[in-house]
Amino acid sequence: MRRDTKNWLASADYDIETASHMLATGRYLYVIFMCHLALEKTLKAIAAEAQGRTPPKTHDLLYLLTLGNVKPSQEHLDFIGKLNNASIPTRYPEDLAKTISVYPKKVAEDYFKRTKEVVQWLKQDPRLKRS
Repeated sequence: MRRDTKNWLASADYDIETASHMLATGRYLYVIFMCHLALEKTLKAIAAEAQGRTPPKTHDLLYLLTLGNVKPSQEHLDFIGKLNNASIPTRYPEDLAKTISVYPKKVAEDYFKRTKEVVQWLKQDPRLKRS
């Protein structure tokens, strides 16, 4: 496994842990942000292995799926698309109060749970099992 791949995976784990802390402290907007980041970094790990080079600087999860030639189930793909769309407003909210209201605790908990499921599925990719 490439050194940068290992770093992407370690960083994704760190981001999931951070999302957990944000959930516990009621910072729900940042739960969404960190979930996106964790998924992005996991996909970049796969893309690095698939392409043999550092992936481009992008936040687009759907593009990263293509770069890594990842074929998720329709359910996972739908969630990845939903999280991808949440990226911009959570990263750069035009109206902070309104954006926060869109992501209450229940929504943040769902995003967190589903992100962990998708990340766990992605980590089963055989390209990440190489030593």
